[in-house]
Amino acid sequence: MARIPYEDEIIISWVELHRDSRYLAEILHQNGPWKGIIAVTRGGLVPAALVARELDIRLVDTVCVTSYDAVKAGVTANVQGEVKVLKSVPGDGAGFLLIDDLVDTGRTARIVRELLPKAYFATLYAKPAGRPIIDVCIKEFKQEKWIHFPWDIEYRFATPIKEGGRVTSGP
Repeated sequence: MARIPYEDEIIISWVELHRDSRYLAEILHQNGPWKGIIAVTRGGLVPAALVARELDIRLVDTVCVTSYDAVKAGVTANVQGEVKVLKSVPGDGAGFLLIDDLVDTGRTARIVRELLPKAYFATLYAKPAGRPIIDVCIKEFKQEKWIHFPWDIEYRFATPIKEGGRVTSGP
């Protein structure tokens, strides 16, 4: 397993994720109608639910894939491991939306694309290595940027600086 070097991080808020999912739904609505949605678990579950609501799609399934291994406490980045398909769906994806939160290196996306070559592959966010594999995304980030999603972080009270609080990151 090789460590991917990350130079910078970004935190996606729930508000931003919701706004970007609605914008994605607007784009997808113009390309429909769709038979259903296939979410890439786990990251694609939330955007898929939001898009399903916006497009009034009731048929939602999952393709379950894992490719990241959590790193021991104290290290912020993850390590990409072997890509494993835990569950697929029948067919070639024709008429379906395939939704994920992010296409990063493209390793997972390539496997999912092979499973469902005719699905319309949409992600909220993309990095250059994975961008050619998908059909549409809302925002693109540099390859070296680590993206924290709202379900991966904790929001905690910050002690004011005057009372001994510290800034944990800066410009």
